[in-house]
Amino acid sequence: MQPDELRNAMAELGYLTQSGLAGAIGVDRSTVSLWLDGRVGVPRPIAKLIRLMVLYEDRTRQ
Repeated sequence: MQPDELRNAMAELGYLTQSGLAGAIGVDRSTVSLWLDGRVGVPRPIAKLIRLMVLYEDRTRQ
């Protein structure tokens, strides 16, 4: 998951802050910051979790 995809997912899920996303997925805010800056890659399991969250959000809106 690239930083832009993560930013888009955050927006789609309604997380306005790094802390909001961090709390939802159980990581530290600084970890989300590293991902968004592209300094550290988003681990595959976390990327899958976020993508599933987006899919679930999309389906519940329908």
